Amino acid sequence: MSATRRLYKVLVTHPNVSKAALELLQQRGCETIVCESVPPSRVEILRKLPGVDAIFWAHYQSLDGEILDAAGSQLKVVSTMSSGIDYVDMAEFKRRQMPLGHTPGIVRNSVADLAVGLMVSAARHFHAGRQEIENDTWEDFNLNWMLGRDLRDSVVGFYGFGGIAQNIAKRLKGFDIDSVLYTTRRRVAPEIEQEYNAKKADFDTMLAESDFVVIAAPLTKDTAGVFNATAFGKMKKTAVLVNIGRGGIVNQPDLYEALKTNQIFAAGLDVMTPEPLPPTDPILSLPNLVVLPHLGTATERTRDDMSFIAAHNVLRGLAGEPMLSPAY
Repeated sequence: MSATRRLYKVLVTHPNVSKAALELLQQRGCETIVCESVPPSRVEILRKLPGVDAIFWAHYQSLDGEILDAAGSQLKVVSTMSSGIDYVDMAEFKRRQMPLGHTPGIVRNSVADLAVGLMVSAARHFHAGRQEIENDTWEDFNLNWMLGRDLRDSVVGFYGFGGIAQNIAKRLKGFDIDSVLYTTRRRVAPEIEQEYNAKKADFDTMLAESDFVVIAAPLTKDTAGVFNATAFGKMKKTAVLVNIGRGGIVNQPDLYEALKTNQIFAAGLDVMTPEPLPPTDPILSLPNLVVLPHLGTATERTRDDMSFIAAHNVLRGLAGEPMLSPAY
């Protein structure tokens, strides 16, 4: 990529972005203006935006017309440091033809690792088992105590079968699962189906036949709330639900009822509504739920890689070149 020709100003909206990524921007002729507030302060962001040529957006606050207006007409490119972009006003970006990058591909491995962990921990009572120890109710005399569900020979259903879901399926090969069903708008390539013993199925069939259901889709107007009481009623009572997509895809009160009444066996969530989840939320009282505070990409290597991809997106956008990971 050609070097930038003048000292471009790049606003970085979080102070914990990789130092190496910041150095890369600086080495390529950019002045980095770093916001220092943690949590990120929209007031500080709006104050520092005027006159910048690029925005390195490193959190999940709303990215919308207010931000673009505050930057000014000289703004050339924006890149998020995230895979999902449901917090971005895409219509506004497209209307203004503002180049937007994100970092989807690099998160596939870390999120896939965590998803498999949630599948196992939810199916094998990791949370409830810890509670039994803490409550001094460990029934070592009971042969049928806390029996879980096996991944072996199971049918795993995916709601969404993109890069993250396929990386999950790749890891599940080692668990000797039976087969994969996936629900998407379009069929994946035949060679991918063959590699993962996968078959496209409609939503209801995937729900009814899967032992594990993994949500790995983006949040859109079409996916919002599709996992509701009706959907849970179509799942096996022995089924385990895992969500590493977005919390809004699940109707959380309906999930609470499905778990409380044992309509489904268990669930593992890395995403929920709202985030952060209040410690008083009733869903946290359930023994058959494993919940994590959105840790899917939270490894040092993944966060560094995300920073680098976002920085390269910015540099390419400033140079008028195609970004590594354009959002549209």
